[in-house]
This record gives sequence, C-alpha cells and structure tokens, in this order.
Amino acid sequence: MGAKLPETRIHFYREDDGSVPFKEWLDDLAARHAKAHKKCLAYLLQLRAEGHVLRRPIAAPLRDGVYELRPSYQGVHYRILYGFVATGLVVVSHGTTKEDRVPSAEIDRAARRLAAYRKDPRKHSYPEDILNG
Repeated sequence: MGAKLPETRIHFYREDDGSVPFKEWLDDLAARHAKAHKKCLAYLLQLRAEGHVLRRPIAAPLRDGVYELRPSYQGVHYRILYGFVATGLVVVSHGTTKEDRVPSAEIDRAARRLAAYRKDPRKHSYPEDILNG
C-alpha cells in the first residue's frame, strides 16, 4: 500500500477585468446539462486528489505545459485546460467542447493565461471555491 499523495491545490484563472472564464463556462454548462456539469466537477476533484499522476483516459498533456481533463457525456467531449504552475498547484484556464482535436487557438489561450498567472499570481488567481459549492 503506497503513501497517500498530497492534495493538489487548484486555482482558476482570473482575467484582468475580474472575470473567471472557467467559472463562466461551468455555470453555463450547469444551466444546460446538469449531469455533464457534475462529471466535469468529478474530474476536477480527481485532479485535485491525484495531480501529476493523473493519466489517460482522465487527463493528457497537450503542449507548452498545457494539459486537458477529458470528460465526455452523451457523445460530447468536454475539455478542461490547465497547467501546473508550481509544486502541487494547478491553474485551470478554461473549458471547451471539441469535435476532433482541441483547437490550437484554445491551447495557445491556455498557455498565455498560465504565463500571465506566473507573472502575477495574486492578480490572476481565483480560489477553488468552485469545487466546494
């Protein structure tokens, strides 16, 4: 029996104007598809519990330090883009749906947000209360 991994902290990226793209996406998803919303939250909780050791089919690396959580529900592939910005700390950029591959523009957006977070974590951080309520 292995040692329990320390929990990974999750922050959500906050824009300069104070908006939180992932929260807006998740709130919209909750209003339209409650079960898909619940599945996305479950994947985030698994990321919090397992961090770097989380692998396919739950999570996968994309490029430029951007990873994806990979929940699907009723044939719709939801993707939650995130990156590790410090030991035990994940920043979630945003969520999207995909047809074939995650569009390059979405990965680029996540990479820019992670870079902005690293420059000014206080300004670009929204705490993980999204997962608690």
